[in-house]
Amino acid sequence: MSIQPFHLAFPTHDLNASRAFYLDLLGCTEGRASDHWVDFDFYGHQIVAHLAPEECSMAKTSDVDGDNVPCRHFGVVLNMEQWHQLADRLKAAKTEFIIEPHIRFKGEPGEQATMFFLDPSGNAIEFKAFENMSSLFAK
Repeated sequence: MSIQPFHLAFPTHDLNASRAFYLDLLGCTEGRASDHWVDFDFYGHQIVAHLAPEECSMAKTSDVDGDNVPCRHFGVVLNMEQWHQLADRLKAAKTEFIIEPHIRFKGEPGEQATMFFLDPSGNAIEFKAFENMSSLFAK
């Protein structure tokens, strides 16, 4: 399946903290930047941290399979091996998860591995994976 990359802009309270998080912890690469914003290659997608401290806040949550999922979040669907490697790297870095890595919807259509955590500005990020990518939109 070939898809077009998405573009997402989000607020940050500190560009250097965002750089450390997205480059060093998540392994993104940096694209263009200014004193007010920075582009990151987020698994082939373009995300942009804009310096806007007044816009940084924790999202409201919604119940999903017993978890309080942040209503505003973004992330990437990885393959299962990549997901486990990232979960291990985040645990080793002592990342504070808002939803610990686990399997959601066990035995149901759409069964998935998921984890949620916040970037330094409170933006919620989810990484998920499926044993079979055709389950991504399963009902």
